[in-house]
Amino acid sequence: MTQVTNRAPSAPDPLPIPVVDNHTHLDMSRDGEQAPDLASVIDAATAVGVPLMVQIGCDLPGARFTVEVIDRYAALLGGVALHPNEAPRLHDRGELESARTEIELLAAHPRVRVIGETGLDYYRTGTEGVAAQQDSFRWHIDLAKRTGKVLQIHDRDAHEDVLRILAQEGAPAKTVLHCFSGDISMARECVERGYYLSFAGTVTFKNATGVRNALAVTPMENLLVETDAPYLTPAPHRGATNAPYLVPLTVRAMAAVLSTNVPALCTALSANSERLYGPW
Repeated sequence: MTQVTNRAPSAPDPLPIPVVDNHTHLDMSRDGEQAPDLASVIDAATAVGVPLMVQIGCDLPGARFTVEVIDRYAALLGGVALHPNEAPRLHDRGELESARTEIELLAAHPRVRVIGETGLDYYRTGTEGVAAQQDSFRWHIDLAKRTGKVLQIHDRDAHEDVLRILAQEGAPAKTVLHCFSGDISMARECVERGYYLSFAGTVTFKNATGVRNALAVTPMENLLVETDAPYLTPAPHRGATNAPYLVPLTVRAMAAVLSTNVPALCTALSANSERLYGPW
């Protein structure tokens, strides 16, 4: 049963070794709430061992916000892209090319280390939008390779096409499946290809056995953790607004699935983030 509450969840116990929130949306709010106060968000996360975050802007307003705040807050690096659900809308309005031009300009910022989130979403976009999504995905793959930046991929109900297009285009050297939702077979194929799998609060959901099984076969050197805030709040606070300070709940759930200790997992997560994104 989903627990819904308007109160902010209490802070979890701090992690013994700091980790990075690999994917968060600090430009977004939900359910009519006010936009988060960034200084407070960063302070709360730092207090529990999550001092660094990758802020993802996945539409033009979000991308502009991202480039602004990564100059103001040392805790943040940025990612910019056009979300797969944005691509068909922009295409239908005749605005896709101009949007791509702006994303490419914003991506040149030295503290933007990610092209993403891009990818495919067949859950919210119907068949009429598939061509525009796939074309946009291919363009972002090329941009990541041309800029040498990390590619972060959104994949919802599109596993086969995501893997097929990555193989056809040639994935960037640093490729991340954000909020991984595939099965054991997909996880193994991603690891074989050298991709990173980022797990969110979904790994704590009772009905997410498939995600936990995929996590269980993923080597620690291929793992990342994220919030995807303000969504996907980990149990026992599912339904509340998510934020980076709740990452420890997901990390501890991941450690249990992997039958490893929390410090070892934190060490791996931190090293993987530095390998991907470089110094903050």
